[in-house]
Amino acid sequence: MRNQNTAQHDPQQRAQHQDVAETNLKQGLQISDLRLSIRGKEVIKGIDLTLTPGQITGLAGESGSGKSLTGLTICGVLPEGSKATGEVLFQGQNLLHNSEKAQNRLRGSKIAMVFQDPTASLHPMLSIGRQLTDHLRVHTGISKAAARQKAIETLRLVQVPDPEIALKKYPHQFSGGQLQRIAIAIAIICDPEILIADEPTTALDVTVQAGVLQLLRSLCDELDLAVLLITHDLGVMSSLATRISVMREGVIVEEGERFEVLRRPQHAYTRALVQALPNHEPFLPGAVESSSTEVITVQELTDKRDGEL
Repeated sequence: MRNQNTAQHDPQQRAQHQDVAETNLKQGLQISDLRLSIRGKEVIKGIDLTLTPGQITGLAGESGSGKSLTGLTICGVLPEGSKATGEVLFQGQNLLHNSEKAQNRLRGSKIAMVFQDPTASLHPMLSIGRQLTDHLRVHTGISKAAARQKAIETLRLVQVPDPEIALKKYPHQFSGGQLQRIAIAIAIICDPEILIADEPTTALDVTVQAGVLQLLRSLCDELDLAVLLITHDLGVMSSLATRISVMREGVIVEEGERFEVLRRPQHAYTRALVQALPNHEPFLPGAVESSSTEVITVQELTDKRDGEL
């Protein structure tokens, strides 16, 4: 009979147990009956949402639907005169009950956010290296040398070319797409569990958007992140999100697996969003079910050239 303590001295088994333990600790984030009022007006009206490690959850809706406010509420960045109720459960705690100090510790370390305009997250007068290392050291207290090495590794992870050189540069020396990658690097450098991406590609050229979206997908997989992707563009979600929630006027009107929502939308608002997608068929494994009438029918078509069929 094998000694039960043998596994404790087996490096491979010990590493496996550690991996399982770390996985079990990552429980994502659960939102239940979240309500937000600003100066007495309810703008989020009792929504439920789950963020799962290793998955991208899409939150779609038009401007003013409350989707960005949902992300800000998770981060504890509430507008003046606002009141939030319900539950935002993370690591067994309701974040809505956190003190400002406790929320500040979580924000940027365990919960991070990327915004539409990367320049809003970057100081124009500080080098990229300074901004990465300062952020990391505030939350971890590691040495300058260790912070610099982690900054290089993180820039490499988000595919910024020549990371050692990039550390010395300033925001104005990068393109919009590279700035968004740097903003993502700052967001993930402290190894967060939750990443909120609010319209992360809206300000980018179409040719650059695909690269940033693919980066989010790979980071989600590699780092086991629970990602909330906030966007008005269902086309973006069709290639990225695991599940989609559609929000309108502070209410989630539809929620489900990506292809179920996109191929068989149940709510009239969701159907309108899907049908508004330009050339939406290539995004999906099948056409969106629709009652559209037939436009043209071709039968027994032949081609006659130089007297031959």
